Amino acid sequence: MSTPETVNARLLVVDDEEGVRTFLADALSDAGYVVAQAADGQAALALLGKTSFHVVLTDLRMPGVDGMALLQTIRRESPDTEVIVLTAHGSIENAVEAMKHGAFDYLQKPISSPAALRLTVARALERHRLRAREEISGPAAEPPLGYGAPAMVPVEQALRKVAVTNATVLLLGESGAGKEVAARAIHRWSPRAAAPFVAVNCAALSPELLESELFGHEKGAFTGAHARQRGRIELAEGGTFFLDEVGELAPNLQAKLLRVLQEKRFERVGGHQTVEANVRWIAATNRNLVEMLQRGGFREDLYHRLAVFPVRMPSLRERREDIAPLAAALLARIAAGLGKPRLTLSEDARRALATAAWPGNVRELANVLERSAILAEGTQITADDLALLPETPGDVTGAGDRETAPQTVSELERVAIERALAATGGNRRRAAARLGIGLRTLYEKLKRYDLG
Repeated sequence: MSTPETVNARLLVVDDEEGVRTFLADALSDAGYVVAQAADGQAALALLGKTSFHVVLTDLRMPGVDGMALLQTIRRESPDTEVIVLTAHGSIENAVEAMKHGAFDYLQKPISSPAALRLTVARALERHRLRAREEISGPAAEPPLGYGAPAMVPVEQALRKVAVTNATVLLLGESGAGKEVAARAIHRWSPRAAAPFVAVNCAALSPELLESELFGHEKGAFTGAHARQRGRIELAEGGTFFLDEVGELAPNLQAKLLRVLQEKRFERVGGHQTVEANVRWIAATNRNLVEMLQRGGFREDLYHRLAVFPVRMPSLRERREDIAPLAAALLARIAAGLGKPRLTLSEDARRALATAAWPGNVRELANVLERSAILAEGTQITADDLALLPETPGDVTGAGDRETAPQTVSELERVAIERALAATGGNRRRAAARLGIGLRTLYEKLKRYDLG
């Protein structure tokens, strides 16, 4: 998953305990989010009636309109808003029930780690953005995997065929190429479609946290484990479990995952009770797992368990016929999310998008369109409005630039920051907004690249 864009992300914190509410709001404001507060469910509904929010964090137990009632109202009236519920120790079952009613995730109180809080919010925002960009959608408006590009036809045919089976699928391809979109399509086309789809990004958590996230833990398993917590594999019971960035799994977790795939059962961290794992497995990676296993970085037996049905997702460069219709679909959702009128692309903008390199694939296209939509003055986006468009293939590989073109991710990032600062006259807040990152993140990168 990419670094979350905090700019223009609106959050609402709902808790009847002022100290908790203030702590959460301050921790999220420090990360660059715009945060509103409500002391109870009724006040939250009043705010939601006036302003749209990307993510709502709400306590479950409150006087009057409680968190469950608030969640159900949000799911009914603002289905694109993600909800994170806050629950006291000993009330985990209530949180799990809330997730069955559409909550994105839950956090246990007291929340002592701002980092864990921000990570959960970042994941919720990523989910919101995917929904808004039509990479994730409800049954009423299912996004196509492709828009007519020949490269996508055999891919979709293969995914539809494997979807009706219970075979494990390994999705391969560059970052941002749409592997999670494909995983959700497999689930949607499968006999398990009515059951949960649960995703975990293996690169987003430390090995210790990831183990607890996957398998759950028993009370007292480690410091801070005040109550039993069900893992995400349990929450996916009967449905589909998606392991994103599986190439980042630590060796001990590779061994534990192998056992689950083989025996379809596991134990929670610190526990001895066997838990059945009735899930369909889909994994994804942008790493070359064959090279990794040859170097000893990935278990060969696990690789063969995962690669029962491997599918490579084409990069956006391989499906350029899809760029124009995909951009139009993304732009419609982005405009709606920003509260702007319908936005269109001028002919020169479409040409520029069609010839850009897109090293970040669909995710990068969506980011460019979102930044451009924010900057656009009228209802049409022109080539001049396209913010930090990636270099065209000719620019990157042309003979005159071959020696000076950025060759690494760090070099590309440094160049992008330098361009943003130049375009904004050195205004760091505007440069951060142009880049789609938080101001604090920009300061960290300025220090890292010695850009003053």
